[in-house]
Amino acid sequence: MKRLNYLLNGLSALALIVLFSQCTPKTDNQAAAMSSTQASGELSGMKIAYVEVDTLLLKYNLSVDLNEAMVKKSENVRLRLNQKATDLDKQKQEFQAKVQNGAYASQERAQSEYNRIAKLEQDLQTLANTLQTELVSEQDKNSLLLRDSISAFLRDYNKTKGYSLIISNTGFDNLLYADPQYNITKEIIAGLNARYSAPIQK
Repeated sequence: MKRLNYLLNGLSALALIVLFSQCTPKTDNQAAAMSSTQASGELSGMKIAYVEVDTLLLKYNLSVDLNEAMVKKSENVRLRLNQKATDLDKQKQEFQAKVQNGAYASQERAQSEYNRIAKLEQDLQTLANTLQTELVSEQDKNSLLLRDSISAFLRDYNKTKGYSLIISNTGFDNLLYADPQYNITKEIIAGLNARYSAPIQK
């Protein structure tokens, strides 16, 4: 159950998605490359920019919708398991009270009730494992969907921008310092959200 609680607590936020680098061959001469220094970084003729992934995941509407759906589903799982665990605890307490009061007509009858409760406990653990696996599987699918969405957008976006490299920045994991002029996060978020259509609520 403790593992399940750790999982549920962690599901309020999707795993960080590493953006794929977009590489396009440079055929322009140095003079043409130097004309866009305000929009990108220049390194040996390369046109470079970066995206703050944390900000992207917080503000991309698809990411927000997926996260909200996972939080809701995780909460439903938690409530369901807690209710079953409470019911099981109540049955255990009733069984123990009956044993102490000698309420069972025979040892066989008491053993049968004990086995029934033990089976319920085993079934609850199996259910918890199954639901945990389902949540992890859905989270993985959501992460793949999000990554593919971002990657597809960047491919289209870069057809006109011509970046040699778009770097992902997550805290201090990948990029320790970069001039803010090379940050295209807002532009990417705006483009993603403009292209995204939220699912119709049923």
